[in-house]
Amino acid sequence: GELGLVLSPAPVGSKMPSPDHHHHHHQQQAAAAAMEELAAGSRRQQQEHHLHLQHQQQQPAFATAESAGVSNNKDVKPLTKKEHKRGLSTGERDPKTLRRLAQNREAARKSRLRKKAYIQQLESSRIRLAQIEQELHSARAQGVLYPGSSLLAEQGIAGKGLGGIDGLSSEAAMFDVEYARWQEEHNRLMYELRAALQQHLPEGELQMYVESCLAHHDEVLAIKDAVIKGDVFHLISGVWRSPAERCFLWLGGFRPSEVIKMVLSHVDPLTEQQIVAVYGLQQSAVQTEEALSQGLDTLYQALSDTVVSDALTCCSTPNVSNYMGQMGLAVHKLTTLEGFVRQAEKLRQQMLHRLHQVLTARQMARSLLAVSDYFHRLRVLSSFWVNRNRMAPQDQQLEAGPHT
Repeated sequence: GELGLVLSPAPVGSKMPSPDHHHHHHQQQAAAAAMEELAAGSRRQQQEHHLHLQHQQQQPAFATAESAGVSNNKDVKPLTKKEHKRGLSTGERDPKTLRRLAQNREAARKSRLRKKAYIQQLESSRIRLAQIEQELHSARAQGVLYPGSSLLAEQGIAGKGLGGIDGLSSEAAMFDVEYARWQEEHNRLMYELRAALQQHLPEGELQMYVESCLAHHDEVLAIKDAVIKGDVFHLISGVWRSPAERCFLWLGGFRPSEVIKMVLSHVDPLTEQQIVAVYGLQQSAVQTEEALSQGLDTLYQALSDTVVSDALTCCSTPNVSNYMGQMGLAVHKLTTLEGFVRQAEKLRQQMLHRLHQVLTARQMARSLLAVSDYFHRLRVLSSFWVNRNRMAPQDQQLEAGPHT
């Protein structure tokens, strides 16, 4: 609070103060001045303290606002060129950009048209090639073209045997590629199955390997089905197998009864119930094989009778219609050959799955490995047979080595 002394003036006409009183009056004035100076200093300290408090209250708010501004600036990212261009409407873009976009669209449209035209050209070429092949076969069937004729000699076809044009069909070539890929995958699965069997895995884990191998055997049925439709003779001839494997080929594959015989010699001692089931399966496979073989022999005989018929004599030109009719009948009989091969493939597939139902996982794994090893040994035998002429001098040198 402010402190002060109020000195009332002396009344007019009063007596003059005495020296002591005058001295006392000076002391009171000095004390009043000191008190005023102290009050002024106190007011200045209060103002400074109030200003300091206001400064402290404003500084955190300013810092918070500043930090918030900085964080907001960090969150705000500059627009990229693509976002900036995407944000612009078509009317806001410059003419140069619009012209370049239009050129790109036009180039893409022309590229699509060229691709479509190229595909159509390939398709038309394929159809034309099929028509030419059909016309060539039709002309050969009518007796117009023969091996050694001038037309065949001009086209470079003469000298390639009685069949005319040699080489694989597209279906046969595709089958050879797919089967080679299947064989590589089969070798890998057999390697994994053998390793799992040697590790003495439980039946549950071993079952997964066996099912994977059986599923892989089912895949070859789909691969063969395509070549049966396109070129069944390629499958029956066995040219896609090694020479030694062809000796044991039956309708494009193995005989199921022979596989069951191999299984019986490689699995663990079977229970009485398993023995009855396996022998029953073998007997059923033998009966089906005999029925298919008899039907195939009957087909071959009928086909031979059709081919040796007098109606197919090439020299009798007036019987061209009868000639074409007999050839059409022979072709129709050949289509039944596809049915025989499909039944044989189905029999092989059913035999493997029924064996899987009878045997345990470990027994089935050993059976699959036994069949795989059998065909692998036949391929190795074929390799030795093909290279026998080159291996003979080496064997002679080995035999003559100790004597020399």
